[in-house]
Amino acid sequence: MTSTAEAVLHQPLTLEFDYTRSLGPVLSQYLSGLAARQVIGGVLSDGRIAVPPPEYDPLTHAPVTRMQPVADEGSVVTWSWVAEPLPGQPLERPFAFALVLLDGADTPLLHAVDAGEPETMRTGMRVRARWAQERTGSVRDLACFEPAGTAPASGPAEEPPTSAGPSPASVTVGITPVRLAYDYAASPEESVFGRGLREGRILAQSCPVCHKVYVPPRGACPVDGVPTQAPFDVADTGIVTTFCIVNVPFLGQRIKPPYVSAYVLLDGADIAFLHLILGVEASKVRMGMRVRAVWKPEAERSYSMETISHFEPTGEPDADFESYRRHL
Repeated sequence: MTSTAEAVLHQPLTLEFDYTRSLGPVLSQYLSGLAARQVIGGVLSDGRIAVPPPEYDPLTHAPVTRMQPVADEGSVVTWSWVAEPLPGQPLERPFAFALVLLDGADTPLLHAVDAGEPETMRTGMRVRARWAQERTGSVRDLACFEPAGTAPASGPAEEPPTSAGPSPASVTVGITPVRLAYDYAASPEESVFGRGLREGRILAQSCPVCHKVYVPPRGACPVDGVPTQAPFDVADTGIVTTFCIVNVPFLGQRIKPPYVSAYVLLDGADIAFLHLILGVEASKVRMGMRVRAVWKPEAERSYSMETISHFEPTGEPDADFESYRRHL
């Protein structure tokens, strides 16, 4: 048996996807304006101009319908220096995040200021927009702000828009890349569970008071609040409790729909976990179906649940509903 005294497992993980949304009439005008090098605010019920424009008035909760262009220059209200920028931030060199009150606006805009040195930054300093050379109708079209008294860092200035009103709402869909990178450190119990999976075993822990069996194991029983007992092996067979047939394709999908994602209650366990049901037509999966784990070849095994490729039917008679009713 692997000892819980061993070092815990950890692994760098990255969650990454593109978030796509319909912008609606307000944000569509705002981003269309940025694409045309124009900052547009929303006129609130009390006459204030908010940048960026909200979709609904914070006082009356009514939709914001009036839009008003403002200047692309303004003053720093407050700021914070970023000495070590993170990946994906507006600039790769040290910069300031600042609240900038644009001329003609009544609410400040949070954005980056490329000031060069922290000594340059000060409350009240004048800044101007630095526009991206290629604009696509996103918030990054306004690349950052820069001190107004310096030479433009983006090359020769383009001609400003001549229209006195907001730009046509030509940008209707927004795509925002989302990325979260972190190092996941497993608990001692999860580490024991992961090492067991790599060996082709499923480990559990039980509560000495209520005797519930937890898979994956945990250090304390959430019902009684007492430490669980030493890990032990459980069977890799069980039953389907609840399930979902996946019919809709999505980005990054590795299995062609339709297929089944189900909660599997292993024999002897009290907690079901989510996994794939394959080896059977999706329409034939049912509650109470007996299934067994299909393990990946030993050379392909890891410390995660992906070591179990999927579950498939055993061919045994279905379990009686009363035997798993309280586990739904």
